[in-house]
This record gives sequence, structure tokens and C-alpha cells, in this order.
Amino acid sequence: MLTITDSDFQRLISFVKTNYGIDLSKKKQLIMGRLSGTIMSMGFNSFKDYVDYLLKSKKPEDLELMLNKLTTNYTYFMREEAHFKFFTETILPYLEKTKKDKVLSIWSAGCSSGEEPYTISMLIKEYFGAKASQWDTRVLATDISMNALGAAQHAVYDESSLKEVPATWKTKYFSRTTEPGIYEVAPIIKDNVIFRTFNLMDPIHFKLKFDVIFCRNVMIYFDQATKEALVKRFYQATSPGGYLLIGHSESLNKENTPYRYLMPATYRKE
Repeated sequence: MLTITDSDFQRLISFVKTNYGIDLSKKKQLIMGRLSGTIMSMGFNSFKDYVDYLLKSKKPEDLELMLNKLTTNYTYFMREEAHFKFFTETILPYLEKTKKDKVLSIWSAGCSSGEEPYTISMLIKEYFGAKASQWDTRVLATDISMNALGAAQHAVYDESSLKEVPATWKTKYFSRTTEPGIYEVAPIIKDNVIFRTFNLMDPIHFKLKFDVIFCRNVMIYFDQATKEALVKRFYQATSPGGYLLIGHSESLNKENTPYRYLMPATYRKE
């Protein structure tokens, strides 16, 4: 494994923080462990040569590879199920009653490989049933990683990703591929998700304000100031009465957040 000097470490983490909001200041060992193989495979003999190259060329494919190596997050369908129970039992009935235009505006921010927005879509289809065709139920799913979005749009997953999916849903919303233990998301769910590249450090200027924003297990990579600034941008992009759901390992400062705290990892705009 290659070692990284303090100066090269500072150069790299400063660049990542400035451009992506990700705080890697306590991740020196992780950086060395996850990037050493990549650096050597690219023909570099040291972190210094790699950091020099990366910061000078700023090639999107190399930056994305670096981000993927450092922030890969394990996910699966129905992860943190308490949120989805609240979504089905509280949020969807509220939206059904109040959305006279029958347009849902839901954002999966930091969607990774797609399990979250596809889970949301299945829950919506289950809730509305035969009435789903009367609604615009499309989910916006964004991520900074083109690699993650490519996997999400491919919509093919192994058995371990579906471990929490009810058996009836596997039949209804997935099809088996020719490869054992590999499933593909059905078109009725796949076509309900709109995937876009988006950097959460950027201003949020989407057409509609959101009824629900899922941003779960993303802000764990941000420092407090970056997180608070992002939450304020989320708040401005949320409809009155709308919700923000974050990861259960995350929390917001109740004194600083403009949202009203409902329960762990669940907030609402009054």
C-alpha cells in the first residue's frame, strides 16, 4: 500500500471539500487503502504524482473514479424500513388528500445505484393501486456519480439487494434474468424514475418544489457547515407541509434547522 504525505493529503481533501462538500479530514487510512491500487494501476508510483495529475487535469472520469472509491455506500431495497412505513402510512395519505393536481414531487437525492427510488416507486404503486394511473407519480433520482446512475438505470440487482423485498413484490415488480440470482426491475417501476446527474453543492433549481426529499446516508460525508447549508437549500426547495428524510445514523441540529423535527431522521416544513 502506498503512503500519503501530510501535504498531499491536505491538497487532496481540500480539493474534494471545495468541489463536492465531502469531508475526508479523518479518512487518511481509508484514502490510502482505497486508492493505492487505483493509483498504481494508472501508472503512478506515489500519491504526490497522482494528486498532481488529478488536480491539474481534473478529468471527469478520473474524479468520478476517485469519488466512487472513497464514498461507496452499501445499499439495498427497503433499507431503513421505518421510513418507508411512515411514507406509506402518513405521507402518502396526506399527499393523496392535499394534492389536488394529482402530481407527486419526490426527490431521491444521492440515489446511488437506484434501490431507494425504485423502492419509493413500488410503495407508491402499492398504495395507489388501480388509481396510480390517475397520478403523476414519477420520482426524481439524482447522484453526482455517472457510474452509480448507469447502474441504477441498468436496474439489474442480485439476490442480496432484494433480501427485504416481500415475495409478492419480487413477482410483481421484478423479473428473473437468465443469470441465477439476478433480477431486473420491471418497466412499470423503472419508467417511474427520472435519473439526473446533480452535485448537492450546487444551487437547487428544479421546476417544482418537493413534497418529499429523501437524502439518506449522504450527509455523513459532510462537515457541519456544509450540511447546514445544504439543509437550508433543501428547505427552500420543499413545499409547505413537505418532508425531509435523512439517514437514521444522521441528525440535524434542532436549533439551526428550519424544518420541524418529527422523530429520528424525519423532518417537516411547516
